[in-house]
Amino acid sequence: MGAQYYGADSEDGGRIDDPSEDALFMMISDLNNSDNTFVVVQPDEDDPGWFASVAVLDEGGYEIVRRDTSRNEHEVTTATSINDIARDLTIWMAARDFPGRPTRRVTDF
Repeated sequence: MGAQYYGADSEDGGRIDDPSEDALFMMISDLNNSDNTFVVVQPDEDDPGWFASVAVLDEGGYEIVRRDTSRNEHEVTTATSINDIARDLTIWMAARDFPGRPTRRVTDF
């Protein structure tokens, strides 16, 4: 059975369906400069409308890319704290649209 909402895939072939903040933390912690340089999180569908990725930077730290075509969003940032990255991605992904899940309005929070 695939992910209900999204999956996280790392360059080395690791995969976690519907990863928690802790699972994202672990996947990002496992990144290195040689054979596992990135993690991509996106919906489990043929043509995903959004994705987020975290990649190791040669000079240290991480590059985070968030893209959501339905909202015309494309943001590239850098960070060094894996805790902050995992938390921020979890919050960002919770605001994405998923098939079969009611769309949240700002007043729903």
